[in-house]
Amino acid sequence: MSIHTDEEFEKLKAIGKIVRCSLDEMSAAVRSGITTLELDHIGLRMLKQHGAEAAPPKVYGFPGAVCISVNDEAVHGVPGGRKLLEGDLVKLDLVAMKDGFFADAAMTIRVGKVSSTADDLVRCAEAAFWRAMNVARIGFRTCHIGREVEREVLHRGFKVMPEFGGHGVGRTIHEHPSVPNFYDRSAWTKLFSGLVIAVEPIISAGSGEGVLMPDRWTVRTADRSLSAHYEHTIVITKGKPVLLTA
Repeated sequence: MSIHTDEEFEKLKAIGKIVRCSLDEMSAAVRSGITTLELDHIGLRMLKQHGAEAAPPKVYGFPGAVCISVNDEAVHGVPGGRKLLEGDLVKLDLVAMKDGFFADAAMTIRVGKVSSTADDLVRCAEAAFWRAMNVARIGFRTCHIGREVEREVLHRGFKVMPEFGGHGVGRTIHEHPSVPNFYDRSAWTKLFSGLVIAVEPIISAGSGEGVLMPDRWTVRTADRSLSAHYEHTIVITKGKPVLLTA
């Protein structure tokens, strides 16, 4: 969507703040022994406390409030009885809605001490996002965001998962335009003032190929390599973008 009024901007900022608070509460609870379902319950409780709802079950019928993916699970992991272990990487991807407005953010959390590869992968996903922010402004195009993400990821020795990327957001979860994580010449949408998008590097330590699991939701890396995910909902401006979920 694009912002046209101060009221829309304030409502987007409100749901963005709720998403941030909920993710922070979940990340603080991450430890060895906790289940992904317990983390999901924490996220849902936080949303309810702020008068918001989890968007994936409402929009897509997702069987949980928060997408929680572990290690080689890249995206859309279904919360359940899996217990986190020391050294795991857990991805928390939360989309919430309130008063007709949506915000989306994700982060990768280290469970205790992780391997050097895992640590580098998490840092890479975050660095790729922040590098993309240099071109997330009026006059650039969505392909430029993808180019910067891919350059950072390749520079650090990892791969993007090209089938997944960012998207427009605001009135529902996924809107136009798509925001790839690689230099896609067909992604020629020009960024304009007030455009609301989610930018989300999703990367792997292996080939970058993904496989859909039998639950029909979870996607893991085809070679079982580790993956990382980092995301914020942003508003395009003439200067630096406004981060609604930071």
